[in-house]
Amino acid sequence: MNEQDKEMFKSFAFAQVSVSNQIYEHLSQPECFLFCPTQYCASRAIPDVRNSEYLNTIGEKLAPGIDIFWTGPKVISRIISVESIEEISEVLHRPPVIWDNLHANDYDQKRLFLGPYSGRVPELIPKLRGVITNPNCEYGANFVAIHSLAQWSRCKIDGKKFLDAESESADIRLEKDVASSRATSTITLYGDEGADDRDEVYIPRRALKRSVIEWLSEFRRSKSMWGPITKPQPSGMSPISLSSFTPNQTKEGQNQDELSYKSPPAMELKPIDSSDTVEVHFRSPADSPHSAEELPSSKSSGILGPATPLSLVSQGSLEGMDVNSGPVSPAQKDEPMQEPDVVSFMAVEEETAKESRLKSIPEVDTGPVDSTRSIPSPPYISNQMITDLPPSNSEFEITVEDIFLLCDLFYLPFEHGTEGLKLLQEFSWLKQNSHLLNEGHKGKGASSPSREVREWHDRASRFDEMSRALNRLFTRLTYINNRELLYDLYPYVWDMRGVVSLLNAYVKWLGFNKSSNESFVTGEEEPWVFRGGLATDLQRLLPIESNSDLFLHKSPDVVTRQVYTIRPYLPSEEQAVYNLCNKMWKDSGNPDITEQYPELLGDKMIGPFVTLSPEFCFVVEDNSSIVGYAVAALDGANLWKKSMIAWAPEMQRKYNLPVSEVEHKTIIEDIIKEMHQPQQTSPVEMRGSFSSPIHVSLLNSVCDQSVPKRLVTCVIAALRGHGSSGCYVELKKSDLPAIEFYCRLGFNEISGLDTENTTYFGRHF
Repeated sequence: MNEQDKEMFKSFAFAQVSVSNQIYEHLSQPECFLFCPTQYCASRAIPDVRNSEYLNTIGEKLAPGIDIFWTGPKVISRIISVESIEEISEVLHRPPVIWDNLHANDYDQKRLFLGPYSGRVPELIPKLRGVITNPNCEYGANFVAIHSLAQWSRCKIDGKKFLDAESESADIRLEKDVASSRATSTITLYGDEGADDRDEVYIPRRALKRSVIEWLSEFRRSKSMWGPITKPQPSGMSPISLSSFTPNQTKEGQNQDELSYKSPPAMELKPIDSSDTVEVHFRSPADSPHSAEELPSSKSSGILGPATPLSLVSQGSLEGMDVNSGPVSPAQKDEPMQEPDVVSFMAVEEETAKESRLKSIPEVDTGPVDSTRSIPSPPYISNQMITDLPPSNSEFEITVEDIFLLCDLFYLPFEHGTEGLKLLQEFSWLKQNSHLLNEGHKGKGASSPSREVREWHDRASRFDEMSRALNRLFTRLTYINNRELLYDLYPYVWDMRGVVSLLNAYVKWLGFNKSSNESFVTGEEEPWVFRGGLATDLQRLLPIESNSDLFLHKSPDVVTRQVYTIRPYLPSEEQAVYNLCNKMWKDSGNPDITEQYPELLGDKMIGPFVTLSPEFCFVVEDNSSIVGYAVAALDGANLWKKSMIAWAPEMQRKYNLPVSEVEHKTIIEDIIKEMHQPQQTSPVEMRGSFSSPIHVSLLNSVCDQSVPKRLVTCVIAALRGHGSSGCYVELKKSDLPAIEFYCRLGFNEISGLDTENTTYFGRHF
């Protein structure tokens, strides 16, 4: 306060009371008049709630008809107890109005909260003036938050107290009920069978179940949406080129530094034709929700034991959001207290009208497109709307089971849903027990795997099925009629699907390779650098150092249904990968040399890797074919030595050295000559910290710019899992997008190794 205000008011609390009371009187004492105190939660009360001079002044001096907001013990409270409300009510001389931030996500735009209202017993209701929920920034994502709060407001008894301590818990019974009633809209709710008293009992999972069944009709409601997906997200990457090896070659009449063929261009993301399933809409950026700056998260204990540190699942895991400890930093100024939806205990109406099940999915998004508007978007975005829709019967229609999975993956700030926990637990077990694949085969024939090995593969299959279920959810979500809801949910589901797909690729790699060093299971990764709820908890289980750049992906600006799968390379796929090398060569505008030598490019680009180091090779496939690959070796010097002994002689016998008097040889002659005159030393043999070479390439048609990043992440995880200390990549100096891409992954230029056209970048693990 300034000096004049200090003379007029004893304290800041007296100033607030005076102004508020005057406005209240000026408005003729309206029935609803709400006041938000500066100390709006127990953690902000100085020194504590009962002894806070500020709160006691507000309680004594503020007009009795003015209601006061309270968020509970914290800004975001896991539990609000009856005792805590009785205490603040005594201090404020009135029951508070709870401003509930349980479902608020404006402090972390990688999180969404679709779990039920929880941590507040119904016995609170008569001790409160009401509850205001401050939910997710995405409007359509708040159905469960509001619907379950409405159910809670009608109850009188906490389900935990109602159930006998020896009986099976309500949540377990509900999970069994869901499992036995897959994907139906007529599931019998636990406690609904003619027992009216059960309706007075609040059980969060039952509330979730009821909410999901009601929410299903919203997915099928026809609503249009326009414009790119404008959810705040990381700044976009430039289209990247992960080009294949191409030899130096000059033409007659050209300078020595010019090439007689075109080097692979930057990955042009071309317009998608009508066969691709992409929704393109346009709307004003002002229509998108605006969210606060992120607040720092904190280190937390895990739910899987010390060896598996996970975030945001323990009692104190959101301490970082409680900004009362120490000065308020700039990132803490914005808190999740914006534009709430109100549920009054005196006037709660639950929507009972249900839409009939749609027999078909009609065309949507049929409004005109204003092509004159300037919409920032990737170059592959077409201005033509796609209206292809699935059969009406169908496997593409979203179900109750899908929505349950969706809610479990994006549950609550302090806990993950059932399916989310299964993902964490299964992957953690598979990673920590991968050594069983080696031990189980010691002293036994390959045809008789041990019980431990069979268990590992069984659990790997279960994890694969969970990944497939998420893929189904992702695909079905893109077909829903409610495009407004799709735009709200799509970025989150897209990111989660990518993370789980990456982990599934790593699990398959562990299974193929029968072993992985346990040295990476150190628990040294700093949990506080990770954000993003379940997706980030899953990412942290990979053997990757705590560098969030590896997991920072910009979601697409438009909806696409294309799913790319990363998995280990199989020896039987050698011809398919060779054919891919040929296609990339021709797509880059180079002359076709495949008729005369169909395997020459593959032998030169990736042959040594897939032959001598197949265990560190991966492929990317779409729904029908392989569209990219990543090849690597654990030890580049060792690969080079093996190549000199086994690979180079074989290639020299396969391809005869051409004899030509022409000064400027053909491309074929140049490639074959290099095979007969291989490099005599490994380029980084003396750089022990960069021991592992990698090479990545994808078709230009791969529009999802997160795919190459996830592919490189998978390769790095595999290399580090076997003790590699760093990797390196060979790049053309002219390939600036690829250089920028690898730099963002933590690669730095290795000095002293440059040639006229080539440079080397490395990354320490």
